Amino acid sequence: MAQGIPDDVMMNAALIKDLVDVAKDAALQQGVLMRIQETPNSSEMVTYTSFTLFPTPVPKAPFLQALALQTHYNTLVDKISQDPDFLQDALASTIAVDDFTARLFRIHQQILKEGRSQSIVLGLNRSDYMLDQGEDGKLSLKQIEINTFAASFGGHSSRTTDLHRTILKVAGLLEDSQRIPDNNPAAGLAGAVAKAWELYGSERAVVMFLVEDNQRNVFDQRFIEYELWKRNVPTTRKRFEDVCKSGSLDQDKRLFVDGLEVAVVYFRNGYMPQNYVSEQYWDARLLMERSMAVKCPDISTHLAGTKKVQQVLAKPGVLEKFFPDQPQVAEQIRATFAGLYTLDMGPDGDKTVAMALAAPDRFVLKPQREGGGNNIYGSEICEVLEGMKEGTERMAYILMDKILPTPSKNYLLIRDAPLQISNCLSELGAFGAYVRRGKDTVMNECVGHLLRTKGSEHSDGGVAAGVAVLDNPLLF
Repeated sequence: MAQGIPDDVMMNAALIKDLVDVAKDAALQQGVLMRIQETPNSSEMVTYTSFTLFPTPVPKAPFLQALALQTHYNTLVDKISQDPDFLQDALASTIAVDDFTARLFRIHQQILKEGRSQSIVLGLNRSDYMLDQGEDGKLSLKQIEINTFAASFGGHSSRTTDLHRTILKVAGLLEDSQRIPDNNPAAGLAGAVAKAWELYGSERAVVMFLVEDNQRNVFDQRFIEYELWKRNVPTTRKRFEDVCKSGSLDQDKRLFVDGLEVAVVYFRNGYMPQNYVSEQYWDARLLMERSMAVKCPDISTHLAGTKKVQQVLAKPGVLEKFFPDQPQVAEQIRATFAGLYTLDMGPDGDKTVAMALAAPDRFVLKPQREGGGNNIYGSEICEVLEGMKEGTERMAYILMDKILPTPSKNYLLIRDAPLQISNCLSELGAFGAYVRRGKDTVMNECVGHLLRTKGSEHSDGGVAAGVAVLDNPLLF
């Protein structure tokens, strides 16, 4: 079986032109849409969300490995969120120098002090990987990060499967179209939200999507909303500003916003410092955390997704503490870790600095930030580290081995960009969903996957950032 798209298809200019027309129309028909940058809050003008013309070849074994691991990653994140001593120790150095993480941590401490109002926990996360090509040529699955907050494109990736199958059929590649695996994260993510809503126990109460002021990516989220509506679960979309103006708790700590009782707060906003434009926004976050509403994620799960926690988990013996009776699970998770190194003050951190300065192209420097576009690469690592190698501000970062995937050829369909064949790198994400009530796990599933692809000239970047595009695995 040929692994990828045959060269006679890839290089046939007339066919490619026809396929691009079919592909863009199919994307619009499937709802793989984004509002345009000029009018991010209006659906009068929309365009297709950027995507690859063809699906990208992905070996079946590591693909299945990522999906199989996801329930264990769900369990790990949930256990970390319930271990305040671990979070305190892991984040101690970071919160000393990183104001944003410190503010989140203060909310976490206040909630611990008051006692959690809600025993129902809802987690929707996505663990992201690349296939690293070792010196021996072998491919291994290596984790980039786990997103415990606002993991996006579960909606769109539920629709791109049919999009790529259609393109392959039009190209005469009927057999290849069957190598694209089924995928419907929107239904799985919504299923977990619906379960949390049901456990909350009030049919009148709503699921509140807490959304950004600029909502270009509204359609991706709408797919999850539609799945909830199908299940007769009421939803509303509110911004921080709405919670500031009309959010309140009653004597039972039930949360009300604009007169609606909120059963579940699904945070799609609040993971970056710039999301908190005033003290009132921080007050609104605390109000929601203190409430009876189920939070996705709650504050301790938000902290469990930090880069510093990722680095601490890679230390010898740490994973085993979370899986004392399942050493094989700890081993399976550890096998996906790239090298992760501390920049704390002291000999270990000094060693990391020296290593990074000696060979910056081998590493990625990561701050405690989500949302794409924050990481530092190559010679820029030297510039940043030289400026702070003796100072405590270096503790706000971690260092990670750079993963080296094998490039593939594809066409990236990006609005207003020239159509050309590109050298591409891909990133695979596995979506996880879990619900716990008290000590009982009610649901723990891998609910689908996401493949994103970018031109190999780009170091960093997500789809919303305009660098990566949506894709599908073509399994071989």
